[in-house]
Amino acid sequence: MMLRWALLALFLGVCLSAQEPKKRKVKPQSLSRGWGDSIEWVKTYKDGLAKMSKSQKPLMTIHHRANCSYCQALKKAFLAEKSIQKMAKEDFIMVNLVEETTDKNMAPDGYYVPRILFVDPSKTVRTDIVGRFSNRRYTYKPEDMEICE
Repeated sequence: MMLRWALLALFLGVCLSAQEPKKRKVKPQSLSRGWGDSIEWVKTYKDGLAKMSKSQKPLMTIHHRANCSYCQALKKAFLAEKSIQKMAKEDFIMVNLVEETTDKNMAPDGYYVPRILFVDPSKTVRTDIVGRFSNRRYTYKPEDMEICE
């Protein structure tokens, strides 16, 4: 009789533990999203504007998508270029956006990725700082990293 109770308790324990979902710790994604963990990134465009106003450093916004091969190539080049990483860390307030902002000034020639725009401390989007493409003025390719130094 005692053996039956022990087996029943064991069986119930196995059944109950099988029903409990396994809790996995999910590591929150870094704000860098792979663009450089040593850089202090702000969470949102709005946060970037506020921090820019306080620090008087310009804001650099990188618009990208996780599934965009052009964005991935640019990210890899951006990450590999130590002088760019240093400049981003020391001279700019940095934000990378996978979602579009509601600020229409951040899309002066359209909504495409990758797109990099700069905002000066007076909150003016610097539309005069452009890449080498006439149809997508604020896009850059990995080989453009040399120009930025």
